[in-house]
Amino acid sequence: MTFTVAIDGPAAAGKGTISKAVAAHFGFAHLDTGLLYRAVGAKVLSGADPVAAARGLTPADLGGKLRTPEVAQAASRVAVIPDVRAALVEFQRNFAARDGGAVLDGRDIGTVICPDAPVKLFVTASAEVRAERRFLELTGKGHNTTLAQVLQDVVARDKRDSEREEAPLKPAEDAVTIDTSGMSIDEAVAAAVAAVEARR
Repeated sequence: MTFTVAIDGPAAAGKGTISKAVAAHFGFAHLDTGLLYRAVGAKVLSGADPVAAARGLTPADLGGKLRTPEVAQAASRVAVIPDVRAALVEFQRNFAARDGGAVLDGRDIGTVICPDAPVKLFVTASAEVRAERRFLELTGKGHNTTLAQVLQDVVARDKRDSEREEAPLKPAEDAVTIDTSGMSIDEAVAAAVAAVEARR
């Protein structure tokens, strides 16, 4: 049985946490597609050509230190390159088609990667709330930054992701929007699980 849940949204809206919880709840496989772009970004920071890095990407490349601000910015830059996106589309679609169900989260899952997914969610929150979450996450890991700097990065990334020509960040027309600005993690997960249950 294939059953795909497509979850999109901007950085730090909670879609990764929600996606993992939904996958665990239903026993589905989970793919954080942002990690694909982060892995390519990390390779580019090490001197690789972005398109070659995307075409040669393997599951083994998805480990390691990919959650740094530098890699996040590099990921956002390579994500605007059409040939990079094309190379990673096949990887994602193959994952989505696996037996047993799959949850994919990213920026263009419901609009481009899996437009026929039976469940599409768009997880969002205000830029200020997302910046505060990311700031706490980064400082908790020992990164030296300020809330103002993180907010600036979040806004810049939103602009780049939503204004790119290739697969811009936007909700699919039939996506259920979950605004997590005033929600606890448990409330956001419950809303997502309910949306999936409604389509099963």
